[in-house]
Amino acid sequence: MAVKITSLKGQALVAIVNNLQDWRIVQEKLWYRVPADTAPRRWPPQWLAFYQTKIFKDEAFSIRYFGKIKRIDRVKRVDLFPSEIQNAKSGREYYQCFLESLEALPRPIVSFRQRRIVFIPTTHSKLMSAEEINDLHDDSPLEDALWEELKKLNLKAERQWHMRISKSSYFLDFALFCEEGQINIETDGDSWHITPERAPEDNRRNNDLASGGWQVLRFSTAQIREQMTEYCVPRIVETVNRLGGMESLTDSPRRYYPTDDGIVQQLTLFDRKSAYLTEPEENED
Repeated sequence: MAVKITSLKGQALVAIVNNLQDWRIVQEKLWYRVPADTAPRRWPPQWLAFYQTKIFKDEAFSIRYFGKIKRIDRVKRVDLFPSEIQNAKSGREYYQCFLESLEALPRPIVSFRQRRIVFIPTTHSKLMSAEEINDLHDDSPLEDALWEELKKLNLKAERQWHMRISKSSYFLDFALFCEEGQINIETDGDSWHITPERAPEDNRRNNDLASGGWQVLRFSTAQIREQMTEYCVPRIVETVNRLGGMESLTDSPRRYYPTDDGIVQQLTLFDRKSAYLTEPEENED
């Protein structure tokens, strides 16, 4: 059964490829399957991009290829793999997404923390301009606004970071990894968190994260729109410094200090590996 592609113009989906057989199908037959029961809410997309996992070695943990979707059919697994031995999954339904072609992105979109993802709904515009995987998220203008400020300070956050704590599953708007703890930053849309019904759920979430060593910071719509540089960013920086600075696997932790020109970052004095002075900051990435 064909699925009519009626999504908003420019909608794209990043999907995971974690085995070589699926990748051969994409390359040779130009189709990819998405389980119908776990498809993203923003469906159907007009573009499909592929996040490659560790089995791809030099291309691992990056997005390098994409294609425009030509047609989407809803089929059963047995139709996709007729030679497969019948099993409990044979009747499962999938969206079979056919591509017009497979193309290389202008530059790879990398995951610095080599994270595992399932799907990232995004836009064609973000897919073409992204430098790293966190640039792709397209959940809300509030999150995008805060993300731009974090990037200016080289505060390397992970967006929509998945956590399992106390048998509960959470997606964190922004996860910051510091030397002495972690920070979860939530950009609370007022219409979502203003109701009393949400309070018990938010309270449980905060308690679960706190038990797992997470510091939770919440900012309202008004704070992000009107007090970004006066309140939100300084509060984040204060918390990062209190937790020992931003964690780094390659150099010393980064701390942040206010100046007349704004907030600046500075490496701590000694490198964690060599215990010698670090390079001048202008030489740091």
